Amino acid sequence: MEKTELLGLSLEEVEQVMAALGLPRFRARQIYHWLYKHQVHSFYQMNNLPKELRHFLDKKVALTVPRVMKARVSRDGTRKFLLELADKKRIETVAIPQFRTDGKKFTICVSSQVGCPVGCRFCATGQSGFERDLTAGEIVGQVVAVERELKQREKQNLGERYLTNVVFMGMGEPLLNLDAVLKAISIINDDRAIGIGQRHVTISTAGFIPGIRQLAESGLQVTLAISLHATTDEVRNRIIPMNRRYPLESLMESISSYIEKTGRRVTLEYLLLDGVNSSAQDAERLAKMVRPLLANINLIPYNETDRLHYRRPDQYTINRFVACLTREGVNVTLREEMGSDIEAACGQLKGRMAAAGRKQEIGSVDSK
Repeated sequence: MEKTELLGLSLEEVEQVMAALGLPRFRARQIYHWLYKHQVHSFYQMNNLPKELRHFLDKKVALTVPRVMKARVSRDGTRKFLLELADKKRIETVAIPQFRTDGKKFTICVSSQVGCPVGCRFCATGQSGFERDLTAGEIVGQVVAVERELKQREKQNLGERYLTNVVFMGMGEPLLNLDAVLKAISIINDDRAIGIGQRHVTISTAGFIPGIRQLAESGLQVTLAISLHATTDEVRNRIIPMNRRYPLESLMESISSYIEKTGRRVTLEYLLLDGVNSSAQDAERLAKMVRPLLANINLIPYNETDRLHYRRPDQYTINRFVACLTREGVNVTLREEMGSDIEAACGQLKGRMAAAGRKQEIGSVDSK
């Protein structure tokens, strides 16, 4: 008989599972506390549960946290994790350090799908294809797994919390899996679970307009980030295929509507690609697009990978682009990609592991 998976269920849903097993509801709160506050995902480690109950629960229900297959640490403190799911599918999660006076904390960049159906030309994940959506439990499981890993590596008190912000900027298009994303956010926000506030959560989209509208209606106080990356449909069609269905004019209208509906400032992500979208004319068009909006521009010089032909602009071009936006009165931040020495851009580590696996297979065949 298949076990009931508890990871990804609300506390109220776990209480219902306990009741169906003939157990008091307070057992759900104990399990919830162990799982989300201490990142314990074995019933046998929950030492305030009777031994007989631990054995019983292990037979009836499951806590399936993604398994860390590989972890890499950058010179700048960024940590990238390759995680394996129950069905052996693999995803990537990144912990990005925040250098603050109260100690080292991290923003976790989570995946929402295995692979990605959008197919952005500059993205390693986009070139690897799409396999499936993640469940709410698999999304929340990334937070649990990485928090546990950080605590073990830093040898910190189990009550210490390292992850303070969550960004849905990993593998996949979050708004194409919005139901699972919203369910995961409800657990991430819940003080009885992970307890990270809505204003510390960011959802990034390549421009899926129906999802933007649905998010606006959700009432969540999360930050919406739009992967803009171009100022003309000609260029955006080329690098983000979704633009052919949801062109810039419609996208900008949906962003304006989102801001009006929520009163929330939007972040427009703009990846600087040499010779593609980094000219002075691009900067002028971008400033004109943004000025009417309650929005910030986040400029990101491209993090090069040898598997894709795009290149990072030189420093003069980057500085010129920033200066043009600043001169036009646009709120702009220049964000350097972190973890470039460990291939922290999404899809790179998984792609490297897959390539290594193929080489190993080829080598074993050739040696026979």
